[in-house]
Amino acid sequence: MIILGIDPGYAIVGYGLVEFQNNKFKVLDYGAITTDKDEEMSARLRHIYSELQHLIDLYHPDAVAVEELFFNKNAKTAILVAQGRGTAIVACANKDVALYEYTPLQIKQALVGYGRAEKKQVQYMVKMILNLKEVPKPDDTADALAVAICHGNSYNVSNVLQMKTGI
Repeated sequence: MIILGIDPGYAIVGYGLVEFQNNKFKVLDYGAITTDKDEEMSARLRHIYSELQHLIDLYHPDAVAVEELFFNKNAKTAILVAQGRGTAIVACANKDVALYEYTPLQIKQALVGYGRAEKKQVQYMVKMILNLKEVPKPDDTADALAVAICHGNSYNVSNVLQMKTGI
């Protein structure tokens, strides 16, 4: 199964593509889609949409895993990030790719075993699980890979439970 993980935003959208097979992860690609702060928001969103469509056409993922938003302070930033997240979701939906959403707590739990883990702990686990020489940069890229790993592990557990219970 090929999984596209997305850490949504509007200035930087992290993405990570992994193949999950036989309980093993293999990195296919990762990086960040960046937008110019001097461009209008519509142009920034169009760029995000276009780049994600290109990645989907290139790798044909079986699933897309997106991090859910968590904000507790700045409403303006939350709205802008939500627009970027919505753009990412539409880009995937228009390519008919199955979409899954995970909270930061679920992602941390899946990678570190503790839902309140520090960002550095999650990044270290991404590096270890994917057998990388260093933690991917920017942080948004490591976060996107973490979402993809979370989905692979969650999907695998879900399938095992379905086989055992017949649900």
